[in-house]
Amino acid sequence: MAHLLDTKTLLLVTLAWAVAAYLIVPRLWLLYFRRHPFLAQSARVTLTGDGHPGDPINIALVGSAAEIVRGLTAAGWFPADPITLASSVRIAADTVFRRPDDDAPVSNLFLFGRKQDLAFEQPMPGGPGQRHHVRLWQSDQQYDSRPGWFGAVTFDRRVGLSRTTGQVTHHIAPDVDAERDRLVNELQQAGVVQSVEWKDGFHSHCEGCNGGGDPWHTDGRLAIVSLRKS
Repeated sequence: MAHLLDTKTLLLVTLAWAVAAYLIVPRLWLLYFRRHPFLAQSARVTLTGDGHPGDPINIALVGSAAEIVRGLTAAGWFPADPITLASSVRIAADTVFRRPDDDAPVSNLFLFGRKQDLAFEQPMPGGPGQRHHVRLWQSDQQYDSRPGWFGAVTFDRRVGLSRTTGQVTHHIAPDVDAERDRLVNELQQAGVVQSVEWKDGFHSHCEGCNGGGDPWHTDGRLAIVSLRKS
């Protein structure tokens, strides 16, 4: 009987956490940021679905969608699967059992009022709990008559609970410059880069926290990488 009561209590606690973390708290944050929009308007930073500042933009790629896919693939990156029930269950199982998952889904972040147009990742040994990943949004800006894509490159260092909603999430490493520079170097080594420019002072605020409450810091520069034409 005691065992049954403990199991029932655990199920009730788990249900209460799930309802709070995935239904109630995100709605409260969304209402809060609608009433205080200036809090969510950090320059050049993505947004989460409930209005929190997300990961900072730290790279721009120049080229067609086909050139972006070709370049990242040549550099050893894999396209991330879209978020579905099946892919969500798969990444959860692969994380627990530390199985490789080269194309595990990434959560949605928003820029220009929409979620990422492309997402790529580079897996680490031991499953998708740790991985390098980049989200990309095509912008209206053109560079030499070619599309420009703004990206946020970060490193997922572990899985845990969000400090803002309590949801299960990846926590990123704070040094986003290291991930930016790493991706630039890998694209160069793959031989797909036409030129690299640096925009100083792209970020006026060089530190912050993302939607999961993870701190990040940057030197404020944006890497602008023009890829070779197909």
